[in-house]
Amino acid sequence: MAKTEAKTELTFDYDFLEKLVVGIGEVSQITGIPTRQIRYWEDKGIITSLTEEEGKNRRYDYKSIKKILLIKELLDDGYTLEASTEKVTKRMEIIEKMLSKFKQGSR
Repeated sequence: MAKTEAKTELTFDYDFLEKLVVGIGEVSQITGIPTRQIRYWEDKGIITSLTEEEGKNRRYDYKSIKKILLIKELLDDGYTLEASTEKVTKRMEIIEKMLSKFKQGSR
């Protein structure tokens, strides 16, 4: 008997992604990057957390997590942190434009 696969459509819940906020420990687990390195990137201004109060846990949104993953990918490919950051900034601008278009189209 042939096994049939149900087709599933991949959709994104953009409202959920806008609300997604996780702590630095979860970001480390998701990305495979040590928390110390995430803090360093934040200190260098490469990424930003949503927590502004001193001593509070750092929290990151979907955009920051995506940026971290893109930087990690480029670092793994041999780019420097500076070159990776520059390339990712350009990519994030494109992604932001695309998400904005999709979001407008889904309403």
